[in-house]
Amino acid sequence: MHQKEVSMAGTYEGPAVAIGQGKARTFVTLDAQGHSQTLGIRLSEAALSDLPQQVPPHGEWEYELALPTEAAGTGYKHVVVGWNPAGHIPEGVYNVPHFDFHFYAIDSTARNAITAMGEDLERAHKAPEPSHMPADYVLPPGTEVPKMGAHAIDPGSAEFQHQPFTQTFIYGFYDGQVIFTEPMITLAFLQSRPNTSTPVKQPQAYHPDFAYPASYGIRYDAGARQFEITLDEMARH
Repeated sequence: MHQKEVSMAGTYEGPAVAIGQGKARTFVTLDAQGHSQTLGIRLSEAALSDLPQQVPPHGEWEYELALPTEAAGTGYKHVVVGWNPAGHIPEGVYNVPHFDFHFYAIDSTARNAITAMGEDLERAHKAPEPSHMPADYVLPPGTEVPKMGAHAIDPGSAEFQHQPFTQTFIYGFYDGQVIFTEPMITLAFLQSRPNTSTPVKQPQAYHPDFAYPASYGIRYDAGARQFEITLDEMARH
């Protein structure tokens, strides 16, 4: 007799964390073989209410989310939702109220060890091998942030073409390695209850330890009254 294989297909959630008047939690969707298809954040609509409006000393309000154990195959370790009530640099581009959704491929201990000061500043801004930089992306000076690393941007994105910033996708680096992927989304765009899917530009060579999304989604679920911010079509290379 052949033992029947148990399907891993399904969606698995992490624990909820309070944000505003609502909550956020991570989730992963697996296929029958246990391969990750989607990694995301579920953010209740009420989380957009009563958000702190003062800017904290470190620049943004951080909410750290644990991943479900079933997400281990993605290579991601934890997620941090950053709320920026006044936005951040560069002025005239990202200085509007928005969320930074950081999906980290390092654990929180390693993340908290990033100071981006003194000798660590050089590590924080170290560029990757050119083949590991996603197509069209650049790593500008001055984007190094403690507990994050440096932020690579696509100068061809709409917000750098004299269009209002609504959403964009950031790659994060530290010591020449990709350590996070990050959809950045304005509060106003979430309040419009979007349903979008956007391709994610890829590098020529991939870091083997985590899955890269081919697209990311921002969707409002009217029935559940929640948003889903997702890394989609994930693949490890």
